[in-house]
Amino acid sequence: MKRERKIFSGRSNPELAKKIAISADCQLGDISIKTFSDGEIWVKYEENVRGQDVFIIQSTNGPSENIIELALMTDAAVRASASTVNIIMPYFGYGRQDRKDQPRVPISSRVMVDIFTSMGADRIVTMDLHSTQIQGFAKIPFDHLYSRMVLMKAISDLGLDPKRSVVLAPDVGSAAISQAYAKRLKMHFALIDKRRFAPNQAKVSHLIGDLDSKDVLIIDDMIDTAGTTVGAANAAMEKGAKSVTAIATHGVLSGPAIERLKSAPIKNLVVTDTIQIPEEKILSNMKIITVADVFGAAINRIHNGESVSALFEF
Repeated sequence: MKRERKIFSGRSNPELAKKIAISADCQLGDISIKTFSDGEIWVKYEENVRGQDVFIIQSTNGPSENIIELALMTDAAVRASASTVNIIMPYFGYGRQDRKDQPRVPISSRVMVDIFTSMGADRIVTMDLHSTQIQGFAKIPFDHLYSRMVLMKAISDLGLDPKRSVVLAPDVGSAAISQAYAKRLKMHFALIDKRRFAPNQAKVSHLIGDLDSKDVLIIDDMIDTAGTTVGAANAAMEKGAKSVTAIATHGVLSGPAIERLKSAPIKNLVVTDTIQIPEEKILSNMKIITVADVFGAAINRIHNGESVSALFEF
């Protein structure tokens, strides 16, 4: 008997899960998830998953209940005798805590991988990790997809003249990905030297490159408190930029992010739907594009035993 695909969604991003299921030409499976009055989470698959390929869609952005929920869904599928349990994690939470950068701190991204591996997951699929070396923490297949397939189209829709446009890396960490975009788009490249003096607090020290009378693209893997993005946008305008467009895969948008973005000189703000953005955080200059087709293709390729590599090449 041929194994079936069974796609289930946690509660962190049900809208994206529906779109992924449609893209994969499959229906979302029936699952019950409840939170008891004491805060404990209860999970039950309402259909048979024995011998099937199970795909669980859940981003692990805050609150941390999303992580516990995913761990319980994984364990329940393993205990229900699923043939394979594949975690589709559009946003990998704790991805920035990827090394021991000071004494007596955990390597939290390693802890995340260990949780899902020990629960019995067979594969993890995620998108645009903050640090690609996180893949090395896993002893199971760990596929790292890129959002560039959909972001490149969104950039081309802006109708910018490549000769009069610059991709500005907001910090040294994003230089490699920004250079890759600049090369593909045949645009100029510039770099900001940013000094971080506390978590979520950084200051622009130097800007290297010519931005005068040019349309500037700031491309990063995420916008969290928006300090980095807004700082880069302000620095670009001070250097004579014609316009600023900010592009990020993950719209975390925590803390003061929305207030900062409202007052920032950003003409266009493009993010994907890896994290569900609540209505009150959606701005007039914001465009949310879906990554459902990328994950839908990955699910089908994994289920059919085909190569996934075409989806994570840049």
